[in-house]
Amino acid sequence: MCDMTEDDFEVPIKGVIVGNGAVGKSSMIQRYCKGIFTSEYKKTIGVDFLERQLSIEENDVRLMLWDTAGQEEFDAITRTYYRGGQIAVLAFSTTDRDSFDAIPSWKTKVEDEVGDIVMALVQNKVDLIDEAQMTVEEVEEMAKRLKVKLFRASVKEDFNIEELFKYLVSSYLSTRDNVVQLTVPEHKRPANPVTDNHSSKPSQPDNNPTIRLPVASGGPESAFELKPSRGNSSKKVKAPACTLL
Repeated sequence: MCDMTEDDFEVPIKGVIVGNGAVGKSSMIQRYCKGIFTSEYKKTIGVDFLERQLSIEENDVRLMLWDTAGQEEFDAITRTYYRGGQIAVLAFSTTDRDSFDAIPSWKTKVEDEVGDIVMALVQNKVDLIDEAQMTVEEVEEMAKRLKVKLFRASVKEDFNIEELFKYLVSSYLSTRDNVVQLTVPEHKRPANPVTDNHSSKPSQPDNNPTIRLPVASGGPESAFELKPSRGNSSKKVKAPACTLL
């Protein structure tokens, strides 16, 4: 009899956070994984790594987040860390026009290494919206053109950070489950009680349907309220466990 450990049931997911320097990428994963925020800026040299364990849609997930340097001189190093990525954050700062204009280039860099994966566009520092260097319409048009879901966020205020990663993980799990279902041979798939003539039991309504999020949201969010993210539910989940390498 083989021994099964908790790790055998975990779903490992690798995420990469990309964008220009000083847009808040390091602060974002620090906030999400460790629940802390510092206003002191320290340039990332190469890559940083943090992870968090969470439970979502009845899956135990180990989310490994790679924070990559935003300066061009590190491109040769950081692009190798994109490989194997399953989700990605495209981040820019509300107060930095150049970081916004660079988003299509960052998306292309990731896709060149890993192909079409689940992504989200994140406008960080919306707590400084009065200093915005781009209009609301421009941001929404960017999300629409790139076909990614838009999150307006503030790492400082812990606004929309939990929601961001919940969306990315849920979307990845949905696409993964769909691929598994498509690859199961037809003769091995479970019988459908509605269409299987050999079933003696009448079909029953599903009182607990599984809700799956799409890869692309179909349109960016246009309304938001700046307030701390709560992100808690009545379901008991594991406390975040983070490791800094």
